[in-house]
Amino acid sequence: MARLPVPDINSLLKLLALTIILKYLHRFYYRSRYWPPGPRGLPILGNIFQLPSFSWFAFTKWKAQYGPIISLNLAGQPMIVLNTAKVAGDLLSRRARIYSDRPPFIMAREILTGGMSLVFISYADPLSRWRRMRRATHEVLNVRSVEEYRSLQEVEAAHLVTNLLRSPDDWDYHFKRSAASTVLCVVYGWDPVGFNGDDIIEKINGQTHRLADALLPGAHLVEIFPIIKYLPPWIAKWKREGLEWFVKDTKMFEDLLSEVNERRLFGNCPPCFASSLLENQSRLKLEKEEAAWLTGVMFGAGSETTAAVLAVFLLAMVLHPEVMQKAQAEIDGIVGRDRIPTFRDFDKLPYIQAMVKEVLRWRTIAPLGIPRCTTESDWYEGYYIPKGALVVANIWAMHRDPELFPDPDEFRPSRFLDASGNINHMFADNVPLGHVTYGFGKRICSGLNLANQSIFIDIACMLWALDIDKATDDRGNLIVPSSVDFIEGIVVRPAPFTCKIKARSGDVAAMLEHAKTGE
Repeated sequence: MARLPVPDINSLLKLLALTIILKYLHRFYYRSRYWPPGPRGLPILGNIFQLPSFSWFAFTKWKAQYGPIISLNLAGQPMIVLNTAKVAGDLLSRRARIYSDRPPFIMAREILTGGMSLVFISYADPLSRWRRMRRATHEVLNVRSVEEYRSLQEVEAAHLVTNLLRSPDDWDYHFKRSAASTVLCVVYGWDPVGFNGDDIIEKINGQTHRLADALLPGAHLVEIFPIIKYLPPWIAKWKREGLEWFVKDTKMFEDLLSEVNERRLFGNCPPCFASSLLENQSRLKLEKEEAAWLTGVMFGAGSETTAAVLAVFLLAMVLHPEVMQKAQAEIDGIVGRDRIPTFRDFDKLPYIQAMVKEVLRWRTIAPLGIPRCTTESDWYEGYYIPKGALVVANIWAMHRDPELFPDPDEFRPSRFLDASGNINHMFADNVPLGHVTYGFGKRICSGLNLANQSIFIDIACMLWALDIDKATDDRGNLIVPSSVDFIEGIVVRPAPFTCKIKARSGDVAAMLEHAKTGE
């Protein structure tokens, strides 16, 4: 029997090169004929050098040129950008089966979190971990369940305003401290009155920032060359350190959960997210490590985002005193000056409800959300969307859609009210909340009900207690902060600015002290 010839190495290399070229030409063919339109890029590298910092501005500019859905080529990796709420709703919500997965995120998902972070877990995870974790968060954080946390949120809001009066120039620290304290109370049952958790906050925020850094383009070569993830840790320092952090973070989250369990068994643990998970752990089918990571992730997701939203609120009040005065008039008419606002006032404060929505819309803290990844090829409006494409929702552009939000750069809470001054519940189909800050479909933020409660009571209490105004320089000139300067990070927040914060009346401090007792 004749032996088949064995190809030499040069022939194999030529075959590999030909395969890569044919694959690229195939994608280029579909891009030119069937992919959504987009800016021209370089050969092979595509648009990879056209993505600046604050890339949502570029995407929004390209929307005007190419339309509501655009495509980019990132060195062979297709990216689809959705620029309108209609397109995002059609794909991310109505076709959730295809558009609910995440990109590989090798460093963030596999190395740093060991496949335990709800944010990054694959929708198609064979262990159904995403579904089990998601079910748990829905049970504990649905719109009815979160009502039991209202009293502690009221107490924390009083603490926040008290601290703002004591050292108003430190408002950014107070926002971060208050948001962290609230989430620790809700997640782990900590006492807001005796809060002293700066150390644990620093540790959990450190874990969150490591994940954010791992998501930056080019941060780790393994995202570009996935094959190197199989290198042994003793060779790959990035892998060794990442795995070490996973072990440390797992122990931290498990210790926090164990502490809650101990307090629960002795009957001195208030209702909280962790205690609910522990009580229903068998029914929810969560392993100890899964429950520990789920609680830890809930803190990381809720703390910095709420603080950033409050910074946007403060900026809006400095720049729009007429809006602040209208909101204060509503509060004074309903609450009066003898007590601070509570959740019992919620239905009677539609303008404050509308202000929460406008703060979330006006300066979106997550303008691009977290990318999705298609699990199969799809066609939409005559466009071809390939399997494995990155899919990005340009929430910034959606919140500036003049068809939904006339004069979108104006801060105007009344856009969410009907002719009678009540909240307009008949908003567009794909934006039922009035905004899309929390995302779409199966990946929508599971803590949105809790976040809305915290933001409402914090804003209501600040408006009741405080007058907020522009600061002045040494010559008495007003300092007008910029409304378009941002800090890009785990969330996008306004650049640092100065302002003037003072009590609206002399008896505010005494009433706040009474409110902090929770009575």
